[in-house]
Amino acid sequence: MRAYYFTNAVHGLAAIRDRRVKAARIHELNDPFEFLGVELSDREFRQALTATKRQLSEGNGLLCFSKSWRHPMLWSHYADKHRGVCLGFDVNAEKLEHVSYVNSRFPKPHNPMSETFVQKLLYTKFAHWSYEDEYRLYVSLNDQENGLYFVLFSEELSLRQVIVGAESAITRAQASSAIGALASDVEQFKARPAFKSFKIVRQKDEQLWA
Repeated sequence: MRAYYFTNAVHGLAAIRDRRVKAARIHELNDPFEFLGVELSDREFRQALTATKRQLSEGNGLLCFSKSWRHPMLWSHYADKHRGVCLGFDVNAEKLEHVSYVNSRFPKPHNPMSETFVQKLLYTKFAHWSYEDEYRLYVSLNDQENGLYFVLFSEELSLRQVIVGAESAITRAQASSAIGALASDVEQFKARPAFKSFKIVRQKDEQLWA
């Protein structure tokens, strides 16, 4: 499955060059309701769930993708206001989980710490996030550098596209240099706002990307 990873210019070029992407630790995600999509008025349950979230975060993380690269808000929120890049990967679809978007928090289940319910919480977000059309890859945190964790490119995480943001200063030469030996397998192009819709599209005039 083709899945899209948004980031800023510096981290994007580093990811391409180093053949790895940064994993997000569960307790560091930008939504304070992550893993807490259940009703938490019971103090004991709330403390237990918070402890479980912290425990999961110690050795596991997420790679967060979108189904599409065309949504302008994704570029604004995750690619430095269209100054960054979007990396298109072919990812093993069997390992990806689509996020469910809900309007209300779940009631406390009879067995709140079951593996099934914990998995459900990992892949649930408030409905207002639905524009992301997010897919998640649950990963072990093994490759660490300066307190950050990375997942290496592989057959199951294979770079296929480098899409440079409409406002990005990244040059064609910089992108090509980072792609290097992967050039025959990786498509690269510049993005722009569409003329007739609220979408981001490919800039077909190659001369407009120096």
